[in-house]
Order: sequence, then structure tokens, then C-alpha cells
Amino acid sequence: MLFKELKDQIWAILWSVLIFFLCNLKLSDSLAESSFFFDGFDKLVHTIFFFVLAVLLFYGRSKAANNYKFSIGTIVKVILICVFIGGSIELLQWKVFTYRGAEWWDFASDLIGTGMAVFSYVIIHASQFQKNNHSNS
Repeated sequence: MLFKELKDQIWAILWSVLIFFLCNLKLSDSLAESSFFFDGFDKLVHTIFFFVLAVLLFYGRSKAANNYKFSIGTIVKVILICVFIGGSIELLQWKVFTYRGAEWWDFASDLIGTGMAVFSYVIIHASQFQKNNHSNS
């Protein structure tokens, strides 16, 4: 059973590994000072990373359950997993990869991306609920 759930979460697992790698990668000074990286670029990247992660977690959970039913429990699990991963990255940057800076705003951006995915999940299921109720009338 655990292997099946892990198999269904393979994209979320691979994305998490990529996030850990990229967030703890040492950038060369010339790359970090490039004009491509505008103020707030890092926050945008964190938001996108965690939006995609949460979407992949929702997808994997739906695939594992073999249905797309709305679940508060799934929302809570996805949020907790994203909080754990985002917090772990910032702790690693603070204590291990000290050439990277741990920032509360990075963690807040992780939560914003997660929140955006949760919002999308709720909206999609609300529209499905309304569609099913109208067809039953």
C-alpha cells in the first residue's frame, strides 16, 4: 500500500528533490548579480516551486485514491508537507548551506505558492460540485 502511494507521488517526490537541489545550489557571484535576476526574483521562484509542488501532491493523492473527490484531509496533508519542505530548506540554508541566506520571506513565498494551489483545488472542486448539482436537478 505504501509503495503504491509513493509510486503515485513520484512526480511530487522528484519535484521536491529538484527544489532542495536548486534552493541549496551555490550560485556564482557573476550569476547572482546578473541583470536577469530582478529584486524579488527569488520570492517569485519560491512561489512557483511550491505552487507546482502542491499541485503535484494533489494530483498524486487523487491518483492514489483513484478519484477526484474533495477532501479537507488532503488539503491539510498537502499544507503540512509543503510547510515541512519549505521549513527544511530554510533551516538547511541557515545551518548547513550558509552560503545561501535563510529568509522568512522565502518561507512566506513557499506558503503563498501552496495557498494558491489549495485555492485552485477548492475552486475546481466547487465548480465540479455545482456542475453535478445542476445536472441532478
